[in-house]
Amino acid sequence: MQRIYLDHSATTPVRPEVAEIMMEYMTNKFGNPSSVHSFGREAKEALENARSQVAALIKAQPEEITFTSGGTEADNLAIIGTALKYADKGKHIITSAVEHHAVLHACEHLEKMGFDLTVLPVDEYGIVRMDDLRQAIRDDTILITIMHANNEVGSIQPVAEIGRLAKEKGILFHTDAVQSLGKIPVDVEEMNADLLTGSGHKIYGPKGIGFLYIRKGVHLSPLVFGGAQEKKIRPGTENMPGIVGLGKAVELAGQEMDSEMPRMTQLRDKLIKGILERIPDVRLNGHPTLRVPTNVNVSFEYVEGESLLLSLDMKGIAASSGSACTSGSLDPSHVLLAMGICKEVAHGSVRMTLGRDNTGEQIDYVLDVLPEIVQRLRDMSPLYQKSRKECEGCTRTK
Repeated sequence: MQRIYLDHSATTPVRPEVAEIMMEYMTNKFGNPSSVHSFGREAKEALENARSQVAALIKAQPEEITFTSGGTEADNLAIIGTALKYADKGKHIITSAVEHHAVLHACEHLEKMGFDLTVLPVDEYGIVRMDDLRQAIRDDTILITIMHANNEVGSIQPVAEIGRLAKEKGILFHTDAVQSLGKIPVDVEEMNADLLTGSGHKIYGPKGIGFLYIRKGVHLSPLVFGGAQEKKIRPGTENMPGIVGLGKAVELAGQEMDSEMPRMTQLRDKLIKGILERIPDVRLNGHPTLRVPTNVNVSFEYVEGESLLLSLDMKGIAASSGSACTSGSLDPSHVLLAMGICKEVAHGSVRMTLGRDNTGEQIDYVLDVLPEIVQRLRDMSPLYQKSRKECEGCTRTK
């Protein structure tokens, strides 16, 4: 039985080129970049090279990149660090109902500290309405934090327009680009972003490393205190294997994006088209075209998502029911609920996210086995049986 990995939004395999350079900095080039001897200077050079590699991918300056332990820490540093630094100018923050919990929970933490929070609703595709954002802005608004691409349904937000509005109003704009980085172009100038979050393990780099872009002139209050590393914004000895691995991963992503984007889009559309044609009572979640090339999120009515995932796994197919960070929760996706999807349908949702090793033949296999799995689970569902009887009754009446 073949094994097919369709959960790349949860994490990706580390590329061999990335693992190779990481091993070098775990063994031979193990110096501390703060040390003045040759071992330290060698590490320092690699640190700054990685900073330049990350900056190049997002069209930033190297000195605007701060390394963190991952996307969650970067989101927290951006949001809480901004709030604490600019609290004297205002205490109002705007976010959306479909953000990653690293953003939502950071905002909720600030709310407990006395800040005001506005959570914007979204449309049926999970996209923020600009009119809602304009109406939410107040004189004391200091930060707008809206993600670039949604981690569950893949919808792309109008970040350039959001950033432009924020700039006109003198408000800082942060965007979580963890799910868009390396998949679609990310340009901090076009986005008018003041702060931007990225993560290594979503782009074939290691886990436990990420970064925060901080536009020159923007200041944050640190959340961790200690040494002078990373301009004292994120002190502590740098994770050199992770940092050089991240640098290599973003470099490769930038080199291959032009060829991978159309290939991923073709595979994504093939999977969506096949599911909608072969299986009845299915809903595509997220925008049909304004979505990252790798994301397919669908809801199967009368099916429980967890059972579907286990059945797929028995066929060698790895997928998820939403964000990996909430996989232990029995609650339906907050993203789908915010999009107006009822709890029963949301519980039958599956996210399949593509990667560089997926092929058309693998998509064919998924489309061959998925209809049978869905039908088998529906046949065991009391709700499905009730629906069929009601439908048959209507037919007989006619």
